[in-house]
Amino acid sequence: MTRTAVVVGNPKPASRTLRAATYVARELGGGDPDLVVDLATLGPALLDWSSAVVADLVEQVGRADLVVVASPTYKGTYTGLLKLFLDRFAGGTGLRGLAVPLLLGAGPAHALAPELTLRPVLTELGGTVPGRGLFVLDSAHDDPAAYADWLTATRPYVASWLARPVEAAR
Repeated sequence: MTRTAVVVGNPKPASRTLRAATYVARELGGGDPDLVVDLATLGPALLDWSSAVVADLVEQVGRADLVVVASPTYKGTYTGLLKLFLDRFAGGTGLRGLAVPLLLGAGPAHALAPELTLRPVLTELGGTVPGRGLFVLDSAHDDPAAYADWLTATRPYVASWLARPVEAAR
């Protein structure tokens, strides 16, 4: 059974970033994600290294077969809120499945940000990034056409990965 997760580092709860990430997870995973972590709702617990709630979320995300990690673009990279969460993962072993870096931004000047900033972190944490990172303009976050080319290129790899026998995936 495939486990799909979404992690969103937008400081605003229930954001456009959350809607975009959930859309991508549905398109790649074939259904609603099993876990959605809207980091804005965790508040000070993200700063508490003894938080059992955050530790449990890290464990669940780490076990996901597919995780979409999304953030608005801030100063050419992802948010500090997302960094606080990703800092909880052990380097090289924290993620075990596919990890999709998704950044939303106001203009195309930051289109390389997912590749340059978020992808290296996700691979360092053990995730396998299928294809290139995804950048979507804020103004097009709810337009399926904004994702279509990327999904066409990425979906076959994701489907192949997720179809592997369970023992090969572990």
